[in-house]
Amino acid sequence: MTTADVFGLHRTHLIGVAYRLTGSLADAEDAVQEAWPRFAKAEGVKDARGWLTTVVSRICLDRLRSAAVRRETYVGSWLPEPLLTTGEEDDPLASVVRSDGVRMAALVLLDRLTPDQRVAFVLHDAFSLPFTEIAEVLQVSEASARQHASRARKAVADAEPPPRAALAEQQEVLEKFLRAMANGDLDAVLALLHPDAVMIGDGGGKVRTAVQTVTGADKVARFFFGLIRKYGFPEEHRPVFVNGELGFAMPAYGEVTARVTSFTVHEGKVVAVYDIANPDKLAHVAF
Repeated sequence: MTTADVFGLHRTHLIGVAYRLTGSLADAEDAVQEAWPRFAKAEGVKDARGWLTTVVSRICLDRLRSAAVRRETYVGSWLPEPLLTTGEEDDPLASVVRSDGVRMAALVLLDRLTPDQRVAFVLHDAFSLPFTEIAEVLQVSEASARQHASRARKAVADAEPPPRAALAEQQEVLEKFLRAMANGDLDAVLALLHPDAVMIGDGGGKVRTAVQTVTGADKVARFFFGLIRKYGFPEEHRPVFVNGELGFAMPAYGEVTARVTSFTVHEGKVVAVYDIANPDKLAHVAF
């Protein structure tokens, strides 16, 4: 097996690691691509998967630290780049989105961590990397690496999102939700929203969406109906899997820009709506 074959064997795994660390498919692909020439020149690598995971993680850590600085001037809420898949097993990213940790709600939670906490937590809890190797990535002591992971674990546990709902439940709830929206049935929409439902929009200051998080079923419902009154109900909205959960890809219409909208469903209710409209995060989406 050639060096290129070995690298190709681990590429999807590396994309999964990098995406979980950065929340950006573009950054994930760049990090994996950057790791390739290093691997091609390396000699005596016995554990290719471990070696590559460590290298990609170091690259992602640098990107995370730079992103943390850029985030200080980001307009509105920040959401990950949506990872769209077909739902078929032969989709190259099927194994990446299978994990609950790649759901939009989980990635939003990870974004609250410091770069070092995020790397330590993801590498240990999601990919079972030993703390000796995590310490090497972070360039800290093993004890410090453990502490970063422990603090991240506590922060995540305190606000852990609900588990992924079964596909049939997601389909039923979202079909009812869209039908109620199209019919202008406020009561039906409210009945499908969790009392503490949130709507988070990411336009990056470039296009229109909610700048601040909309919280509470009544406010979320009225926000959507306000948009419909102003712009009309979107006739075209293609069902897609967004980070492993059902959502919609909606092409531009009228004054409304293209967007990908993801939903978190739990116990028959919509718990969260994520509206990704920043065009920089949709360059890879075919509307």
